[in-house]
Amino acid sequence: MDPFSFDKNFYDKGLRFIAGIDEAGRGPLAGPVAAAAVILPKDIIIPDLNDSKQLSEKKREKLFDVIKEKALAYAVEIVDNIVIDQINILQATFLAMSIAVSKLQHKPELCLVDGNHKIPALEFNQEALIGGDAKSACVAAASIIAKVTRDRLMCDYAKQYPVYEFEKHKGYGTKKHIEALRKHGVCPIHRLTFAPIREMFSQTKLDI
Repeated sequence: MDPFSFDKNFYDKGLRFIAGIDEAGRGPLAGPVAAAAVILPKDIIIPDLNDSKQLSEKKREKLFDVIKEKALAYAVEIVDNIVIDQINILQATFLAMSIAVSKLQHKPELCLVDGNHKIPALEFNQEALIGGDAKSACVAAASIIAKVTRDRLMCDYAKQYPVYEFEKHKGYGTKKHIEALRKHGVCPIHRLTFAPIREMFSQTKLDI
């Protein structure tokens, strides 16, 4: 499916501001979750725009700059691991998404939310779109903005906590990450309520 044609169906109904919303970082054991909201111009075509997971890091970085330049509006919100542990990852994701939408310079007439959940209490019209980052251009754009933003943050954290090599796995539960956790314990950006960490240190005081 051409993601630009998908969005065009809504523009053809007279809508002007359609916001794509997506997140990055629900699954990792460390770091924040990031959510982005992006409104693209009606007739724009951005070559290679696709779900961020289907793109190389180099291509994501290039598209990140193009999207920021071409978008009518975009916003990103970061919710850290402390809040994730307090309210759970799903609620933290909803929080990041809703704040990102609220920061947009234009009020969206429709929000296309990647996934199978609508954002609770969002004041704008919205549709949940399973696989939205591969179907809708504005959702794909949001996925790239969220992913690149979070990846850059994790690379910054890698400089603070080099033993975990966050620059390589971005906090996901890779073999190397698990080995580092066993050897060094947790650091201040680890999600203590996530099962692998909770189970690994259930018999040990988590002192960070």
